[in-house]
Amino acid sequence: MKQVVNTERLPIKMWLNDMEPQAVAQARNLANLPFAYKHIAIMPDSHVGYGMPIGSILATSGVVVPNAVGVDIGCGMVAQKTYLKEISTEELKKVLGIARQTIPVGFDHHKEAQDEALMPENHEELNIVKNQYNSALKQLGTLGGGNHFIEIQRGSDGYIWIMIHSGSRNLGYKVANHYNRLAQRLNERWFSVVEKNKELAFLPIETQEAHDYMNEMNYCIAFGVANRKLMMQRMMEAMHEVKGDFEVDEIINKPHNFAAWEHHFGKNVLVHRKGATRAFDGELGMIPGSQGTKSYIVKGKGNPESFMSCSHGAGRKLGRKQAKRELNLEEEINLLEEQNILHAIRHKSDLEEAAGAYKDIFEVMNNQKDLVDIVVELQPLAVIKG
Repeated sequence: MKQVVNTERLPIKMWLNDMEPQAVAQARNLANLPFAYKHIAIMPDSHVGYGMPIGSILATSGVVVPNAVGVDIGCGMVAQKTYLKEISTEELKKVLGIARQTIPVGFDHHKEAQDEALMPENHEELNIVKNQYNSALKQLGTLGGGNHFIEIQRGSDGYIWIMIHSGSRNLGYKVANHYNRLAQRLNERWFSVVEKNKELAFLPIETQEAHDYMNEMNYCIAFGVANRKLMMQRMMEAMHEVKGDFEVDEIINKPHNFAAWEHHFGKNVLVHRKGATRAFDGELGMIPGSQGTKSYIVKGKGNPESFMSCSHGAGRKLGRKQAKRELNLEEEINLLEEQNILHAIRHKSDLEEAAGAYKDIFEVMNNQKDLVDIVVELQPLAVIKG
């Protein structure tokens, strides 16, 4: 931990030295919520979000806050170790070519519905999910855009890894927006002390609305897992087509946009992680850098001060529009090509996901030595972006 702010109702415990003023203001809003519990935890990758900083943890007593989970419910990472030790540049190009034929990216979906057996069960009981189910069948196994990626990596353990970052696609977006708007309307009706402009409307946990949100949120989390697993299956099929037979380890999966009941400081509370990864003692997780820097397989230390959490990545240092204005396209491309990385930077519009748009991952990792231990360092070899 780097600093503690004690000027608000609850302390704000921060694992970074510098934070943009708007994100600091959001953290102060969290700390003054009447239902916030114990303290607010701010991870070293934190930056401004909607209502709540990305890379922060809010524990609540008696309520759920849809915007403290966010619009991409269940967004997270999977990583899988292969027992391949070598893959050439030409082989990487072939793998990427095959993968792009089976994994839609950006706004693209599959033209046909995917195998329904891969979907989570009981969608018929959920209002928003039920209405979006047929569309979700075509979104299953798709990457999306923004900071979502598929990356082939070389591990410090000598093996080739694959890592995927994606979420619940339009399904989670629809659920999040519906329940956030519902919470806003109800908060206005209740004359809530949580002002609308704070973007932190809540649902008391004993209400039907909160019950419905939790059920739909958990479905979206499960859909996010299914989405990432199908993409990993398709990536492995592409790898096998190019490299032949090889063994793999079990998938490591970690969501970083979710709320869950946990026991902290002697009480059962609802822990909201928005752009933060659970890091219970001994628990494996992933912390990606950028497409030009290392990523990490980590093991949690179960630090109670962070509600047993860690960062979910390097974190942005430049907004998307700011990155496109300020970064130099040629310099960003050269940075990647000097490392022989097959990358996704082609045009000025791609600069929003350039390495220069992100914080220094080495500093981020150094700031959370009390939260996780590094198990494997992963160097990018090839990247697919949305």
